[in-house]
Amino acid sequence: MTQQAAAAGSAKRYNPRLELYKGIWKRLRKNKSAVIGGGIVIFFILLAIFGPMLTGVDPNATDITNKNQPPSADHWFGTDNYGRDMFTRIIYGTKLTLIVGFLSVFIGGAVGVVFGIVSGYYGGWVDAVIMRIMDVLLAFPGILLALAIVSVLGGSLTNMIIAIGIFSVPAFARIVRGSALSVRKLEYIDAMKALGASDIRIIFKHILPNVTSPIIVQATLRIATAVLTASGLSFLGLGAQPPAPEWGAMLSAGRTYMHDAPHMVLIPGIMIVIVVLAFNIFGDGLRDALDPKMNK
Repeated sequence: MTQQAAAAGSAKRYNPRLELYKGIWKRLRKNKSAVIGGGIVIFFILLAIFGPMLTGVDPNATDITNKNQPPSADHWFGTDNYGRDMFTRIIYGTKLTLIVGFLSVFIGGAVGVVFGIVSGYYGGWVDAVIMRIMDVLLAFPGILLALAIVSVLGGSLTNMIIAIGIFSVPAFARIVRGSALSVRKLEYIDAMKALGASDIRIIFKHILPNVTSPIIVQATLRIATAVLTASGLSFLGLGAQPPAPEWGAMLSAGRTYMHDAPHMVLIPGIMIVIVVLAFNIFGDGLRDALDPKMNK
């Protein structure tokens, strides 16, 4: 009886989902570059949330007498052409950059996942119509498609988020469609249909949970693309409008003073590179960790 009770207790303590998460964390932790990338991502997220508390300076406060000053003890990252503190503007710009990245990917992911899962589940003419629309969107380079959308909607932070979200839709739709096509052929899906389960129930309760891994990986990698695209649009004057401390806009403003005040270009440029690189490295590591075929 004692052995049976111990065996029963051991069975109760075993949690397959918990073991799955432990395996993912173990594989991710072995990837040193992914850990570093994830650490940098977390650092910038914390900086966006708590960074403004580190400085009591208004990011838009001007001081013409101290314009184009190099980095110093008073101004760690120097000042811009209006005498505004670059360190403060970089901190506030972190929040703007991450908001654009996360919101645009959320919009693109939400729409793309719905299109992809419906296309993969139903197939036939539904699949053909949705995928042809995605092919049309994919025919345009991402930055050009976003540029065209923003040109129509007008230059603003909100319109930039919408534009990046729209051009992110095809990437999510194609990945989710491929995963849904493989999952819908499994026997338990046929069993659910035989039991009379509705399509909505099958799609959102049984297929969607099985395609979350590629969605998470794609979202992480897509944030890097969104940040880079947002910086490019703001650099062209079609994204965040002055005096918003967006990194691409700061880069654009600093190019005029590149020779006299190189820090105005170098610092926001380095920030963009670090964030994009961190999300890409972390996304690659996350893809390896979530791959069920990884068995070392």
